[in-house]
Amino acid sequence: MAENYPIKSDGKKGVQDAQVAVVMVPLSAQGHLNQLLHLSRLITSYNIPVHYVGATTHIRQAKFRVHGFDPVTAKNLYFHEFPTPPFENPPPNPNASNKFPNQLIPSFYATIHLREPVCSLVRQLLGVNHRRVIVIYDSMMSWVVEDVPAIPNAECYCFNSISAFHTFSCIWESRGKPLQAGTEIFEGISSNKNCATPELWELWRKQEALMRKVSSGELYNSSRVIEGLYLDLVAKENDGLNQWALGPFNPLLSEQNKNSNKHHQTLYWLDKQETNSVIYVSFGTTTSLSNEEIEELAVGLEKSMQKFIWVLRDADKGDVFAGEERRAQLPDGYEERLKGRGIIVRDWAPQLEILAHPSTGGFMSHCGWNSCMESISMGVPIAAWPMHSDQPRNSQLVTKFLKIGLIVRHWACRDELVTSEIVENAVRTLMASPEGDEMRKRASELSNVVKQSVVDGGVNREEMDSFITHITR
Repeated sequence: MAENYPIKSDGKKGVQDAQVAVVMVPLSAQGHLNQLLHLSRLITSYNIPVHYVGATTHIRQAKFRVHGFDPVTAKNLYFHEFPTPPFENPPPNPNASNKFPNQLIPSFYATIHLREPVCSLVRQLLGVNHRRVIVIYDSMMSWVVEDVPAIPNAECYCFNSISAFHTFSCIWESRGKPLQAGTEIFEGISSNKNCATPELWELWRKQEALMRKVSSGELYNSSRVIEGLYLDLVAKENDGLNQWALGPFNPLLSEQNKNSNKHHQTLYWLDKQETNSVIYVSFGTTTSLSNEEIEELAVGLEKSMQKFIWVLRDADKGDVFAGEERRAQLPDGYEERLKGRGIIVRDWAPQLEILAHPSTGGFMSHCGWNSCMESISMGVPIAAWPMHSDQPRNSQLVTKFLKIGLIVRHWACRDELVTSEIVENAVRTLMASPEGDEMRKRASELSNVVKQSVVDGGVNREEMDSFITHITR
């Protein structure tokens, strides 16, 4: 497999200390499961065993959807499936006024039942041959690990699944938007209160109260070459709490590894297209478009005359393997008319490999942080269409600060229908204009900087080495 942190020149991988074990506690949503599974891969490259825990259905989901490496064959990576009581598994509502995936809330509450199994696992690992156990938990899983700090020789580190840019913008907003260096870019951002539902905020408040009590440090799937200023601003607010930016977690696929999912139809098709000629359209696993939105997007893509791969599927349910899914309808004769120019994917797609392919020249995205990091690391500019949560502010980072993308729909206009004309203009600008070419150039340059940062002597390699040294001290 391709590795972000390559084997050192002496043939050994960093710190070798099997006396320390790591327990990984992800939230049950796909973007969270995925990030911590990729972080597990990085930590095991230091010959440290990682124990990845969750409910049976979510462990299955994480394994099934991972791309860039095979977790089943990874050395020192162990999966622990714990039973949880049945939870409601409603379908997503594509017509909801707020795009946040409220259907996932019951599965989030079910994670409280992992509290005792996780503590038991930590004690078990300490009782075998480990002198210390490190628990890395998603910030939304604080209630699962709240008992761990009381266990001798166990430590907890909080993983933030969002950007440092978003994290600090929330702090800045809560402090009354003070004027200070580095905060100018936040001007004009809408209130964060509109980004999720009351049910999510209630759940967040329960986690937030515990977070600082249990955490010995904070981790980000980010890089100082991407977010150095904002990581520093967050660090100042955290009163000296240890902080590491260890991203990108996703594999930085080398040429020979881009074919790891050759069986997928999209990669066969991309091989036949010209360099940078295809826009990839996907809104992640937590967004469902209404029938009207789908029709406008379909017509806009057709009018743009650009080649595309469109992942057209509803948001995940709490259990992705149970129940039926809506099959969204396209305009009559659409797929036949677009044959050869566009591909519609209605199931899981290998996003990382699609973004890594030379024929992919743009990404229409919701700007979830996982997708942002994958797009940045693969050098693909973004047509940003934020839907909820941290996405509006991630889109601001991508377009206004990094300048590797454009806005499809401004967050202030979130209640307005995105028409086919808006879609057409955004796609044409990104894929077939000098402005789009400049964004592609900047995205490629940033990708190269990110890839250099993870080799020996690079800033991200040093950051990861620092974290491993700290937990194995």
